[in-house]
Amino acid sequence: MTLGINVTALFAPEHGARGEVPAGRPVPNGTDACTGLPIYSLYGETTKPTPEMLRGLDALVFDVQDVGARFYTFISTMYYAMQACAQNNVTFIVLDRPNPITGQVAEGNILEKQFASFVGVHPIPIRHGMTIGELANMFNGELNVLCDLKIVTMTGWKRAMYFDETELAWVPPSPNIPTPDTALVYSGMCFLEGTNVSEGRGTTKPFELFGAPWVDAYQLAESLNALDLPGVRFRPAHFIPTTSKFAQEMCNGVQIHVRERKAFQPISTALHVMKTLHQMYPDLLQFLPAGKSGKLFFDLLAGTDKTRLGLLAGSPVSEIVGLWNYDLGAFREMSRRYFIYL
Repeated sequence: MTLGINVTALFAPEHGARGEVPAGRPVPNGTDACTGLPIYSLYGETTKPTPEMLRGLDALVFDVQDVGARFYTFISTMYYAMQACAQNNVTFIVLDRPNPITGQVAEGNILEKQFASFVGVHPIPIRHGMTIGELANMFNGELNVLCDLKIVTMTGWKRAMYFDETELAWVPPSPNIPTPDTALVYSGMCFLEGTNVSEGRGTTKPFELFGAPWVDAYQLAESLNALDLPGVRFRPAHFIPTTSKFAQEMCNGVQIHVRERKAFQPISTALHVMKTLHQMYPDLLQFLPAGKSGKLFFDLLAGTDKTRLGLLAGSPVSEIVGLWNYDLGAFREMSRRYFIYL
């Protein structure tokens, strides 16, 4: 009992209640070793709190650090938890946290509804430029969730801030987002999760490193640097992942060095990476096969099949990005209605 608040259970999203479980691995129900409280998994047999889990609760508190990208599944967990609270007359409280890659930039295509999944539940861009509290406001307003929503707002956060400008300590929300720098490149390089190229999982620089045994590191770095993409340079790199793709195998590839983060465009940069890999290795680069949904995981991450089809057709990245502009502009206008911070 603290300040009249009685915490009776913990709810675990992907990566577990303490952020230690690897990506994609089901989280079991259990008992928290520190508090003795029951842990209900929201990334296993169910992704939505059941009436039994919520029985006797006055409120469910969402206190989770997002990373600013649509496909980071904490957003989906929040959406389903809000639905469950609305259906079971439980108040939903968001303890808001900074968007670590600023609240000023929205980038990427808007998810198409037929590609909705747990890595994208709502038509928002890949880099959404909102806090979790603002997203909760938007879910309540745009999706008619209509839960009893209360947001505990931040003091001192400005939309232009990157996480390292907040003076807060970064606690990794999952094993492969060890730093705020990772969060910035993740919003684009996560595309590689849908391919047979290592996105650097199992290294100390996930998403900043990428490659495969069949890549020529020096030729790839030279080709990417020749594009003169804003805010970024590429260094030839060699690494041996301890887990995930090519575990214990030598991979050749590139390390991304973001030199000017305000100029850096993570999603566009990732598309240039994909296009260059396809040009260099058309017979080796592969998209992972479809799962139970019948859709390729790359398409679920992208929220569309147009990105993949454009890359395979050899379309210029500028043409693929141009398809986003109208809908992205409309999202920017709509999202401002739910902003909490200047």
